[in-house]
Amino acid sequence: MRHVIALDVGGTGMKAALVAADGALLHQARRATGRERGPDAVVENILGFAAELRALGVERFGEPAAAAGVAVPGIVDEERGVAAYAANLGWRDVPLRDLLAKRLGSPVALGHDVRTGGLAEGRIGAGRGADRFFFVPLGTGIAGAIGIDGRVEAGAHGFAGEIGHIVVRPGGIPCPCGQRGCLERLASASAVSQAWAEACGDPRADAADCAKAVESGDARAQAVWQEAVDALADGLVTALTLLDPRTLIIGGGLAEAGETLFAPLREAVRRRVTFQKLPSIVPAALGDTAGCLGAGLLAWDLLNTSNFPEVAT
Repeated sequence: MRHVIALDVGGTGMKAALVAADGALLHQARRATGRERGPDAVVENILGFAAELRALGVERFGEPAAAAGVAVPGIVDEERGVAAYAANLGWRDVPLRDLLAKRLGSPVALGHDVRTGGLAEGRIGAGRGADRFFFVPLGTGIAGAIGIDGRVEAGAHGFAGEIGHIVVRPGGIPCPCGQRGCLERLASASAVSQAWAEACGDPRADAADCAKAVESGDARAQAVWQEAVDALADGLVTALTLLDPRTLIIGGGLAEAGETLFAPLREAVRRRVTFQKLPSIVPAALGDTAGCLGAGLLAWDLLNTSNFPEVAT
């Protein structure tokens, strides 16, 4: 059976799959990145994991994977196939596409993790059928993926969609990016966790606990939650003013709160729009499989073009 390798590399773990042409996941696996042993160890773990998946494909299906797709965090130069920078993995300017292509003997596509997840959500998930969408996962930070006619826009320098660093509260909380009052410092899952831990006095409390407290009517939790919702609505209205998406797809850990998030968020966005067209605001559909599925789509897209990079020998 013709298949591709899909790899979704996170800060601490990797998710992988063998993916058929119809999108079926033929095999799934997980592995730690080994980042505690340094960036070189992470790269070697990725290469070794991919090689094992190739061998598994040969054993099960009688042929190696036709291509591979890899999603990584940080700054990614997709055109050159270089993982330029990732703070949580400690690497700089890793020619990951060429390293993998040489190890596997097949063409490789490299993508940014959020844009890759957005590609999957747009084509086969919550944005299926939408010609324009914006995917925003609310996790440790906040990023975004701009979907246009079945593809995701990377921008001229690979920074398109970085909604987490829109300043929504000028002069506010300092952000590691160097600005103050960035959206992700107020509305990410980690920001809500921190705010709720401080408000309730329990350092172990997190965003999920805050959502439960909101549902139970806790006034302190409702204040923390509303502050995050208002900041998120401000950022999203800026994005929809610029992008005019048909669908806003919200994912990540904070979206697991369901209507506890979506009901006030839809209302907050509705109150802020004036001339803009109000998009559908929907939860992501693919969960933590989005990155793998998107990496598989990258690989199949690569095979469907005639200009993929030659495999180094």
